[in-house]
Amino acid sequence: MIRILWLACVICVIASAQEGSWTPLFDGKTLSGWEVCNGKASYKVEGGTITGTTAEGSPNSFLCTTREYGDFVLEFETRTDPALNSGVQIRSHRYSPGQMIHSLDGKQLTARKTPAGRVYGYQVEIANEESGASGGIYDEARRGWLANISSDPAASKAFKDNQWNRYRVVAEGDNIRVWVNDVPCANLTDSLDQSGFIALQVHAYKGEKPAQVRWRNLRIQDRGRHVWKPLWDGQTLNGWAHRGGGSFTVENGAIHAQSVDGDTRIGFIVSAQSFGDITARLKFKMTKGNSGFFLRAAQDTLAGYEVEIDDAKGTGGFWETGANGRKWVTGPEDNAAVMPGDWNDLTASLHGHKIVFHVNGVKTMELLNDTPGRLDGHLALQAHGSRRPTEIWFKDIEILVPAR
Repeated sequence: MIRILWLACVICVIASAQEGSWTPLFDGKTLSGWEVCNGKASYKVEGGTITGTTAEGSPNSFLCTTREYGDFVLEFETRTDPALNSGVQIRSHRYSPGQMIHSLDGKQLTARKTPAGRVYGYQVEIANEESGASGGIYDEARRGWLANISSDPAASKAFKDNQWNRYRVVAEGDNIRVWVNDVPCANLTDSLDQSGFIALQVHAYKGEKPAQVRWRNLRIQDRGRHVWKPLWDGQTLNGWAHRGGGSFTVENGAIHAQSVDGDTRIGFIVSAQSFGDITARLKFKMTKGNSGFFLRAAQDTLAGYEVEIDDAKGTGGFWETGANGRKWVTGPEDNAAVMPGDWNDLTASLHGHKIVFHVNGVKTMELLNDTPGRLDGHLALQAHGSRRPTEIWFKDIEILVPAR
């Protein structure tokens, strides 16, 4: 009996160590470690809770942690006036003076100047039962909804009005998951921010009397962070092998890929290194033609996955090459997310059979269970042959890895 109890204790200790230690974000008595950003809403400690109260005429207000977090498990409880919208920011920041951002207006990317000091970033939604949105993820003051769970039959009913609701948020690399009252809600793949502060939001509000939102039992497990690691040295083609036709040269810190007159062969440069699960990104500037960013490609045949890059349409779409490849799988019909003649950000996340592509922060393709597909292979950059004259530039090729 004693031996059984001893083994049980050892197992509990090991499990606790693997899970990580919890650190309170709120001491239950003061707002030490927090600061108010934006707006005029008030934040007070009352009976072991943080109470946020709306102020007439105030924009969105935020109570922000004074330190930043990368990968973590965050837990808290919240009780919200059903008339008030709120949320908890994670991996968030404040705009610097003169900072410009691009966002998709439904047809094309448009640029806008941001107000200095404005809080922006991922927001874990706190709303009410009627909206069914609590537990989704909204990109505050930037791109809008990233994971709206209001159409999910179970997730949309997890939050309850006029009671304390338990939230659990797990952020690891480019994956953010949310549970409300133990019900799975958002499961987002997005790599735009890998660290930032946490903040409690009091939304702008108009009503006959002030509305309130409360938080308690805020705690966090700090699990380090992920960082972007360069895969290309920016000066040579070391670590990359030229295959087929085309010309690939390094000019001004970028790879200049183009067709060769009279040579109909498609050209590639292929990474020496092979990868399994991966989140990779690069910048491209297309002058003309058709190209692609290959992942999980076979070294001999280059059969694999291609993120389409085209001067006319489909950029950010999914093409599968090879004798048994599915060719065009899915993706956008237009190039709405592309800035023509400029540098564009392209990100590909492949983890197991979940595959997600983004162009300039816009999700262009998502497959949640791509079971027919490959699970490992090489990276490659493509330039079509002279039948489709192509000229394109690449730079800043990186992969997302845990910081050491």
